[in-house]
Amino acid sequence: MKVFFVGAGPGDPDLLTVKARRILEECQICVYAGSLVSPEVVGLTPEECELHDSAGMTLDEIETVFVSGLERDIDVIRLHTGDPSIYGAIREQMNILDRLGINYEVVPGVSSFQAAAAALKTELTAPEISQTVILSRTSGRTPMPEKQELAHLARTESTLCLFLSVHKLDEVATELATYYGEDCPVGVVYRASWPDQKVIEGTLNDIAAKVTSAAITKTAMIVVGQALARDLPISKLYHRDFSHGYRVAGNDGNGDS
Repeated sequence: MKVFFVGAGPGDPDLLTVKARRILEECQICVYAGSLVSPEVVGLTPEECELHDSAGMTLDEIETVFVSGLERDIDVIRLHTGDPSIYGAIREQMNILDRLGINYEVVPGVSSFQAAAAALKTELTAPEISQTVILSRTSGRTPMPEKQELAHLARTESTLCLFLSVHKLDEVATELATYYGEDCPVGVVYRASWPDQKVIEGTLNDIAAKVTSAAITKTAMIVVGQALARDLPISKLYHRDFSHGYRVAGNDGNGDS
């Protein structure tokens, strides 16, 4: 018996990995994050699959499901939204499994920050502008470590992908404008890859008003940074005067310089 922590992806069932889809189509017991995981993804489980919505469960109740699978020698699928390694709260579940002597495996998934970048049709890195992407959130009921507060992160002028923070966008935009400038591009993607996906684009100066007008208050990714702009230096990777291990500068691809 094994527990599989499976990344459900951002919502679109076509964005599941091949392995994740296979596991779901064969599973007999599934604990899923009902408040976040797409119903279409959960619907890939067999009709006879035993489903447990973790939205209303405690950690102790989840442990009971793990034990039930162990006693019956049936694998348990623990289905998490996006990729389990990001805000997945899987560590405490793994600690339980270690204590119980139950083997487990993690199947990664497409994160909502990646789906948001796809929806924005943008690259999160840009030559000479931003070579670092920071995944973070604002403080709330879960406090942030002092050195990871937004102001400290913003000083790097990296591309920021902020989870669980759209309800504080006005405050976030005001704080970030000090470091990125009011004209810095921002994208907010609501329910990335879902049928009702919404994409709002603007600057730190106007994004809060646009998002408020769209009535978006949760389940959205905020992406901030100059890398989202279009008029930026091009990568040296494909420049004709740039040599690397697979191409000599000036080579037109036909062996002539």
